[in-house]
Amino acid sequence: MERAIVLKTPMPEGRPHRWRITFATRLTITFAMVTAVTVAISFVLLTLAWGQRIEVHSSEQVKRLSEVAATTLAQRYRFVGAWSPTVLEALPSLQKLVGNVGIRVADSNGAVLFDGLPSDENGNPQPLDGDRSLARQPIVVDGLQVGTVWLVALEMPYLSESNQQFRFDSYQAITIAGVIAIILTFLFSMLFSRSLTSPLQYIVSVANEVRHGNLSVRTDMTGRDEFAQLGRAMDEMVASIERNVVIERQLTIGMAHELRTPLMAMQATIEAMIDGALPLDRARLAILDSEVVRLGRLVEAQLRLARLERGSDTMQVEELNLTELVSDLVVANEVLINNAELTLSFTAGSNVMVNGDADLLLQATTNLISNAVQYTPAGGQITIEVRAVRQVAQIIVSDTGVGISPEDIAQIFLRFWRANSGRSSEDDSLGIGLAMTKGIANLHRGWVDVESTLGKGSIFTINIPLLKKAAIRKSLRGKK
Repeated sequence: MERAIVLKTPMPEGRPHRWRITFATRLTITFAMVTAVTVAISFVLLTLAWGQRIEVHSSEQVKRLSEVAATTLAQRYRFVGAWSPTVLEALPSLQKLVGNVGIRVADSNGAVLFDGLPSDENGNPQPLDGDRSLARQPIVVDGLQVGTVWLVALEMPYLSESNQQFRFDSYQAITIAGVIAIILTFLFSMLFSRSLTSPLQYIVSVANEVRHGNLSVRTDMTGRDEFAQLGRAMDEMVASIERNVVIERQLTIGMAHELRTPLMAMQATIEAMIDGALPLDRARLAILDSEVVRLGRLVEAQLRLARLERGSDTMQVEELNLTELVSDLVVANEVLINNAELTLSFTAGSNVMVNGDADLLLQATTNLISNAVQYTPAGGQITIEVRAVRQVAQIIVSDTGVGISPEDIAQIFLRFWRANSGRSSEDDSLGIGLAMTKGIANLHRGWVDVESTLGKGSIFTINIPLLKKAAIRKSLRGKK
């Protein structure tokens, strides 16, 4: 009764259980089996080819023997002048020479003079047929046929002793070569499989380290082969996991900080009111209400950002003219920009069409404009541009503000990240505007580019796939 094979590590659901035999052993056995099959096929093919060749060679050899026998008998017949025992006395030794071949000699009238063939059950000479007769040669003396000699195979197929020995030696050599080939293949495959599985085992050990929480381990594999590529992919994956863990920790700390500050302020104010240190008046209740509203905005923004990152936020997708959409937004923010003592410049291409959610794209653009206003000193300039480049629609917001340092550019899309300097120290932003902008772009199958020089300004570009030309013409005709 067969026992079930239990794996040391559980297999994922839906996967069949596999043998406990290692990959190296399976590879070694496979190589050895392939070699054995190759040797067997070669043995069969060589046997057939050599067998045919040996039969042809044997037939040619018997034919030459029949010619020798006919010539010898003709010479003796010419010397004696008639058929006699003296003429035929060389045939027994000749028959021993040729082995499993019977010799029969008959005179010109068909009378059998010598018969080296075994008789039938009645003692009569066996008839000669075409299947058994290997060679037939006339005995000619002075232009006259005085008889005929037949060489007939006593065993089929006929092989001479030398050919039999050659065949035996050949088969023996093939067998020995096959065994040696299988042994060498087995040894080679063991070495090869070990060299093949050792990098896999190393990668598995690194994966186990990661599974146990060690995210600093790396394979550090180099080269161009598949194992090196797998090792580098493993390193990149672990590095990505490590970055995500760091980001998650930073997000947790940032969220705790964002919530702790207003909660502590609210708690202190409420305790002071309870103790009578502060009067319970409308002004202080308004302060508490503003903090509650801020906390609500923070929680709502977090939920919205989480939905954007999961791709589960509901989108009202429609054909949009970015030129008109952003133009209306610029008009709405013109007073805010003027009050900040900044100069506004707006340019747009005609009918830059996309498929998207108008509210989300407006929010993403508003976030960029708000950041530009916040981090651009008075007297600076903000430029907003909408254009189509190849198959991509772009919303570009640039400023002449404080800029972003190269080390900070990699962090600007993280939640709660804010630059150290802005127009006002009283920064009440939530620190997730750029993260939401990136999420909105991703939701539209696009991306956000950043170019910035510290002290000179920044350029943020939202890239979204353009609507196809045929759809644009149809949309414009519908509006007319």
